[in-house]
Amino acid sequence: MAINTNEVTWVEPPQLGILDQLYLPAIAGGMATAFKHLLETVTGTGPEPTQQYPEEKPKLPPHYRGLHRLNRDEEGRVKCVACYMCSTACPAHCIDIVAAPSPWKDREKYPETFVIDELRCIYCGMCEQACPVDAIELTSIFDLTGLSREQMIFNKEKLLGVFDETVRKGTDPIRTHTGKLGPASEPAEGGLTESSSAQS
Repeated sequence: MAINTNEVTWVEPPQLGILDQLYLPAIAGGMATAFKHLLETVTGTGPEPTQQYPEEKPKLPPHYRGLHRLNRDEEGRVKCVACYMCSTACPAHCIDIVAAPSPWKDREKYPETFVIDELRCIYCGMCEQACPVDAIELTSIFDLTGLSREQMIFNKEKLLGVFDETVRKGTDPIRTHTGKLGPASEPAEGGLTESSSAQS
């Protein structure tokens, strides 16, 4: 079916004047925007300026989910009881555990090997929520780099090393507990973990 010519609107290209051809209005508009941002920066009324990373470290929220750590108990042993709850809950299937009979009398099993593929992980925190003994936590360490895929696969020793480093620096993650809005919705009292309170 043919289109009625009365329903067709012909668009004419805009006619540029001499000022538009010299880009003077565009330059003036750009200078006005730059001057406005300069005033906002000087007076401190504008948006937060760009952080100069890595010289300036970002201010992370207290519930930030970064690199994992395996917690130690009061005797320095790994808290994990190899129940496989974290690897079962993990949607990315990045946690591998091999259980072995525990050499200690207070538990039945312990992880002979515990491996997390940090490249595969989506940092959702499901492992942390699923753990019944608070053995695995996500820390505020965000600048994780490696030169090979093997360096990004964290075994039990490396994960325990992350625990030791965060305790030494005093950067334990702020734990949450179930609140009105659901699981892990409210900060724990004092913002300390069991591990950090045990260390102090």
